[in-house]
Amino acid sequence: MGATHVTVTVRNPLEPDKTWEDLFLVDTGATDCLVPRSRLREIGIEPDAERTYELADGTELKMDIAGAKFEFMGESVYSTVIFGDDKAEPLLGVVALESVGIEVDPRNQRLKRLPAVRLKKLQKK
Repeated sequence: MGATHVTVTVRNPLEPDKTWEDLFLVDTGATDCLVPRSRLREIGIEPDAERTYELADGTELKMDIAGAKFEFMGESVYSTVIFGDDKAEPLLGVVALESVGIEVDPRNQRLKRLPAVRLKKLQKK
């Protein structure tokens, strides 16, 4: 499977004129979005809480978080952002994607817009 990337603008919700834009890896295995700490601080976003996350190898790690506005594919959503290492690749997590009705088409590794935002999980038959 290949990687899917999308251009995302991160906006400070308290100072909307402060933004940062980059190419984000779409990570359907990540719940929340992740942005390098230095980039968040550049636009005036500071941590306001900590959350424990489980990494792919099972390791648990406490990480700083805050709220931010994410804009991509003509949509915008307020979501949790994790303060990553300064060299970390920015990640667009599944909560932000699903909140605006966008999912990854696994066959083509492209983002696709759903006809409506889902309010519940699909039932498997």
